Amino acid sequence: MTSNLKTVMLLALLSGIIIFLGGAMGGKTGLVFAFGLALLMNVGSYWYSDKIVLRMYGAQEIDEADAPGLHRMVEELAQKAGIPKPRVCIIQQDAPNAFATGRNPEHGVVAVTSGIMRLLSPEELKGVIAHEIGHIANRDILVQSVAGVLASAIVTVANMMQWMAIFGMGSNDDEEGGSNPFAALLLAFLAPVAASLIQFAISRSREYLADDTGARLAGNPLHLASALEKLNAYSQHVPMRAGNEATAHMFIVNPFAGANLARLFSTHPPIEERVQRLRDMARSR
Repeated sequence: MTSNLKTVMLLALLSGIIIFLGGAMGGKTGLVFAFGLALLMNVGSYWYSDKIVLRMYGAQEIDEADAPGLHRMVEELAQKAGIPKPRVCIIQQDAPNAFATGRNPEHGVVAVTSGIMRLLSPEELKGVIAHEIGHIANRDILVQSVAGVLASAIVTVANMMQWMAIFGMGSNDDEEGGSNPFAALLLAFLAPVAASLIQFAISRSREYLADDTGARLAGNPLHLASALEKLNAYSQHVPMRAGNEATAHMFIVNPFAGANLARLFSTHPPIEERVQRLRDMARSR
């Protein structure tokens, strides 16, 4: 399945959830409002999802003079992957992590936290950057960015529904198609789970593929394996301070793993499996 087809299916599924929530929250009026919101989110997430996600985490673009080693690493790996050099951004957070975004390789962005720069060795960092370059080269970044923005919108609408159901603010006019507050409250709890499951189905296989591509680009699968083990250990104790759990799938490891029960609906394959695959790859070389 192509990345463009995945994006279209994702837009349709997540938009359907938004529209369904709108109808449950406000009857026909809510349905019309939600349709308009879904349309706006579709257009906005396609063209601006990268900017939205970068702003969500306070990512700042840096030039080569600020981080020459990081820029050289990104440029070298991009050349090996046959894509334009992505822009480079830094997120000033202790939590060690990284992600890629952009609607295509020509608009790619690699963002890393200040924490990952301090934690990893140059070889391990190269493995992580290669993984993110792999996402860009494999054209995963659009579907990942769109999923993050639309899932965030679903969570926001679902939170609104919870409060409206609790205080009886939803439409109760049967002629308008309004639902009872108990049904609305149930939908409000189930909608974020549905959004997570959609992301879950899309993200896991792409992480394995990005690991494979990253290991090939970096030249040594063991460096990425070592980086994943370190990142996984630190993420349990140093979760991201800002952002939205709906964008967790974009990071190389779950940035909120230590904060709550996110593991129940993790969009990432188990780190142990990823590490074992990389070690098997190294042995077979």
